[in-house]
Amino acid sequence: MMILEEMDSPIGGVLLVSQGGVLCALDFAGYRARMEKLLARHHGRVTLHAVAGTTDFARRLQDYFAGALRAVEGIRTAETGTPFEREVWTALRAIPPGEARTYAALAASIGRPRAVRAVGGANARNPIAIVQPCHRVIGAGEDLTGYAAGLERKRWLLEHEGYHPAPGTPSARLTSWPDARRSTGFQL
Repeated sequence: MMILEEMDSPIGGVLLVSQGGVLCALDFAGYRARMEKLLARHHGRVTLHAVAGTTDFARRLQDYFAGALRAVEGIRTAETGTPFEREVWTALRAIPPGEARTYAALAASIGRPRAVRAVGGANARNPIAIVQPCHRVIGAGEDLTGYAAGLERKRWLLEHEGYHPAPGTPSARLTSWPDARRSTGFQL
């Protein structure tokens, strides 16, 4: 049995799934079906038991959203996925808050410079958003691409962490994105 906790965040409801002191999944409320599919892929058939209290995982995520960006760094995560996926997810955790890497740079960092598409696929199958920060991976030319929970969230997370794209890049020219830090509500 796995523990399911739902919490509010500046960018929508967050679902956390844990078992035995290890975080198994973190996704957004509107993506529960995706999260359950990834859980089944990595853990087989699971039963989720909702809890009312606040787990340490939720407290640390609340701290992250409050500005303590490194609060999620020590969270133990389930060792699931293929060896290649685990290698990519470990490399994601090495990208510090406020920085981003291109898919090509991430592939090169794991010694597989030709595996750019495979790195993108591993990011897409990442079951633990924010803690395994796939939002810190951007396209060539600093394009915001490929975030399962929506590009608005990806941009918000990057801005929250202090990442600013270089002037003149496609990401820098996007001005219609909501800034949840200054507005009263994040709109999807």
